Amino acid sequence: MRCFFCQYNSAPSFKDIENLGKFLTARKKIVGRERSNVCAKHQRKLTKELKYARFLGLLPYVSYQGIK
Repeated sequence: MRCFFCQYNSAPSFKDIENLGKFLTARKKIVGRERSNVCAKHQRKLTKELKYARFLGLLPYVSYQGIK
């Protein structure tokens, strides 16, 4: 299986929240290369863009599932 970003000839961007959300777990942790099937080049860029989106407040750092 090919890399998601190589397949669509695109690069990860902090503005594209829908696609970035695919690479987060239910608890909003970044998924590794083995599970996401992303090449090493795009995984490094993806991680940087996810962290920048979190910094800007576009994505949460954690999900509050267990808190009442």
